[in-house]
Amino acid sequence: MKFPSLTEKTAPSGLGQAKACPYNFAYAAVGLLGLVILFGGAGCKQQKQPAPDVWASVNGQDIKRDDVDKFYRTRVSPEGQEPSQEEALSLKLNVLDELINNEILLERAKKLNLEASDGEVEDKFTELKSPYTEDEFQRQLKERGVSADDLKRDLRRQLSIQKLLNREVVAKITITDQDVGDFYNANKAQFNVAEPQYRIAQIVVTPRKEPQVRNRKNDDATNEAEAQRKVKMLMDRLNSGADFAQLAMDYSEDMNTATTGGDLGYVPESALNQSDPSLKKMVVGMKPGQVSPVLQVKDGFRILKLVTRESPGQRGITDPQVQQTVRDTLRNRKEQLLRAAYLAIARDEARVNNYLASQVIEAAGKLPEAAKTAKPVKPFQP
Repeated sequence: MKFPSLTEKTAPSGLGQAKACPYNFAYAAVGLLGLVILFGGAGCKQQKQPAPDVWASVNGQDIKRDDVDKFYRTRVSPEGQEPSQEEALSLKLNVLDELINNEILLERAKKLNLEASDGEVEDKFTELKSPYTEDEFQRQLKERGVSADDLKRDLRRQLSIQKLLNREVVAKITITDQDVGDFYNANKAQFNVAEPQYRIAQIVVTPRKEPQVRNRKNDDATNEAEAQRKVKMLMDRLNSGADFAQLAMDYSEDMNTATTGGDLGYVPESALNQSDPSLKKMVVGMKPGQVSPVLQVKDGFRILKLVTRESPGQRGITDPQVQQTVRDTLRNRKEQLLRAAYLAIARDEARVNNYLASQVIEAAGKLPEAAKTAKPVKPFQP
């Protein structure tokens, strides 16, 4: 997410610049040499230099290198190519900017008595922990180099900022029937379904180790036997009434859809023609809400659910799905606009010093030590 640039200008760290001193008329008779001495910095207080591990400050509150590195590690794939020095520093500057914004918003939340309570933090913590056994949860924390207290501290910040934005931004958004009508009339073609569409969810299991697994259980079948046992377990649970989306989040090995409960969105029939023939035949023959048997395809196994089917034709403004789509679209647009404006104002009113940015400029980007970080870890998957 792109945020507005800092509006408060500060002297770059380490350049030895003094703050400008106001002219004092008591020295009007002082000679030229005296003026040079006066304005040369002898009477001005130098800006205090931060500790080496302090990379920014917001209203006097330090943001340290460790804070940046912790979040940086979640943005870099452990299996991917190591970023160059320039790429690493650029990403760290982006992370630091986000932390600056969060600190500004958190301070506002505290001033408005909107900081998350202990009870709210514990409820969210329990929700994140619930899909795991205690051993699985502790392993997740250890792999990511965080403690339970670290996680709770981050949750408190997130919940507090969300409460602030809900009151200061979201509560100010209104979508009228006129807004909906105007958007629909300007975008009618968007609601003309040219061919049958199928909203599909899937659970994917492959007989090989995946480079990245993003399901909540961190579960990955690594061979044919494990894959067959896994899909049998999943079908048994589905036949016993387990929720498809929850199982997909817990066990699906497709990194792109596991976090959304396996949802593939609406797939046009023409796209199905390009897929595995057995998969298309199964989807076309299913009824909404139905779950398929296990399908063995060339890259593993699939279990599908047909969520709904769309027939071709123009959708009218009275269609509940059209109404919801339009309102969601308009709400998201307004929320992004108001969030950006609110943050711009908040940053204008804050005292921000980005010391890492100053160091990058001073060193012309050559900061090998700052670019280094500990071995990347996988992001925590709630």
